[in-house]
Amino acid sequence: MTNPIPDPLRYARDIARHIDRLAEHLIQAPPPLAAQIISEVLDPEEGILGRFTTLMATGSHFAKSHAEHGLLPPEVWLALGRAANELHDIGLDLDEHADTLRALAQAKPPGTLPAAPAASPLVVRKHR
Repeated sequence: MTNPIPDPLRYARDIARHIDRLAEHLIQAPPPLAAQIISEVLDPEEGILGRFTTLMATGSHFAKSHAEHGLLPPEVWLALGRAANELHDIGLDLDEHADTLRALAQAKPPGTLPAAPAASPLVVRKHR
């Protein structure tokens, strides 16, 4: 068994601050580095998204146990379970773009970038 975290609340806050710093780096990063950062974040085994999904699934198990004992409303358990499932689905959706991100991350100077597809307007769909 691993050693428990001395102050898990402080640890969670530190992780949140690190994610904020990473977002700042991402804003300023050149495209290959930004793609590499995003690839690392989205890596299903070692990335932040996968690990956060696992955290939500763990939270769902905690909430289920407490909801069964009447300590939490069942809606809390259901919401955490839904969040874990949605994050998992999002990870699957993003996984189909992993090769494209890795290719951009490995690109060298602008002259050696792979030919980009023709630019196209982005389509925004309304949910009704």
